[in-house]
Amino acid sequence: MKVKYNRVSTIGQSGDRFETDTDKYDLVLLDKVSGTISFRDRPKGAQIVTLVNEKKVTDLVVEEFSRLGRNTGDVINVLDWLDANGINVIVKNIGLQSRPNGVKNPIWKMISSVMSSLYEMELANIRERTTVGRFVYLQKGGRLGRKQGTTESINDFLNKSTSLQIRKSLGKGLTIREISKVVGVSSRTVMKVKKLIEQ
Repeated sequence: MKVKYNRVSTIGQSGDRFETDTDKYDLVLLDKVSGTISFRDRPKGAQIVTLVNEKKVTDLVVEEFSRLGRNTGDVINVLDWLDANGINVIVKNIGLQSRPNGVKNPIWKMISSVMSSLYEMELANIRERTTVGRFVYLQKGGRLGRKQGTTESINDFLNKSTSLQIRKSLGKGLTIREISKVVGVSSRTVMKVKKLIEQ
């Protein structure tokens, strides 16, 4: 089975950019979760783990290494595990395969390690720029958080798309931590929804 794995960082992103890929796959999966979450802890990542353990996957295709994750250690562990299971990993943006025609690619390990490290550094740089941007904004008199004088009714809050997803996940019996990862919100938000619907 040839599986295409896509990932976007937030539930607000549609993943439309992946639709330009017209190649044929047996299965296409999309996770809407941060790349800092371990591959095995993602809903679709966990599905791939199951399929690999059942010996149903031959090829795993990703657009770029960062779709597997933004944590170098986790990405390398996942790639090593896939290699141990004989899976050919195909990275489309650089045209690299781990096992083309079933033969181990000698430069795969070196390139995958370097690229994974670069994506982790990129994430750290994004976070640093965001923090600096917030600091400069506050220094210039800006305010963070909800605008003064605005209120949101409990009903409006519970009918927001994220709140509805949380309620649905609670109904399925998922833990607060699991819901936080799946929906892409803080555990605090999940607990707030849980508390309000229990009132």
